[in-house]
Amino acid sequence: MDKKVKIREWILELPKRGRITFSTDDIYRQYPALNKEAVTSAIRRLVEKGKIQSVWHGFYVVVPVEYELKGVVSPIVYIDQLMNYLQKDYYIGLLNAASFYGAAHQQPQEFSVITGGKTLRDKFKNGVKINFVSKKEIPRAFIRKNTTKTGYISVSSPELTALDLLLYQKEIGGLSRAGTVLNELVEEMDFNKITPDFLQFFPATAIQRFGYLLDEILEQSDKAQILLEKVKQAGIKFRKTLLKSEIQVSEPSEYEQNEIWKIVINEEIEIDE
Repeated sequence: MDKKVKIREWILELPKRGRITFSTDDIYRQYPALNKEAVTSAIRRLVEKGKIQSVWHGFYVVVPVEYELKGVVSPIVYIDQLMNYLQKDYYIGLLNAASFYGAAHQQPQEFSVITGGKTLRDKFKNGVKINFVSKKEIPRAFIRKNTTKTGYISVSSPELTALDLLLYQKEIGGLSRAGTVLNELVEEMDFNKITPDFLQFFPATAIQRFGYLLDEILEQSDKAQILLEKVKQAGIKFRKTLLKSEIQVSEPSEYEQNEIWKIVINEEIEIDE
């Protein structure tokens, strides 16, 4: 059998064996006698025909039938396998995570992946942009495993998603957008479930802004009170902080202040209904 045909058949048979991703290393392990030219040529032809897509250097996805017409494969299909290939802890976060819990008011145009350790470069390939955000430590206890057609994906819990939205507000478009998403996500949050150590994954300023939004803007005083109790249990102390840090003020006393969350209200939050 021709070398290229052998590679092509092995790749296109992968979905029947429950796999839709592979690396060039996988091919060499399967066929150690093949040379680089034959492998490269076979892969290139499959890419040109739209049968596979390169999603990382040396890593490919077999395009599922339902994506063939679009020509763009959602990262949900392959992200778990890709992160295993890169040997990275991860979870789907921010707007993408919120959409898993019904907060679909703000449809994300990009795909946000939170990773542990060294930051990965953002990727834009095949019409899809993956934004990588690095955390020093991944809070594994607050990550959920969701089932997909191709396996599992790791997604932040509603509570972790909520605080991440405040921590990385710049990445999603600012405080008002965070507030809009939280307004849809809030029913899924249960702060009775979190332990005080959960809050140690976040700077106090993110917790303060979140608490203020929860209490004053979203009018969820019961949930805000539970969060405040967890803050006290964790021994976290609040200092006066600006609601929007990008807008510096010379005289904080000129602005209205929230004494519970120690927030200087230098930004008006607008929630899209």
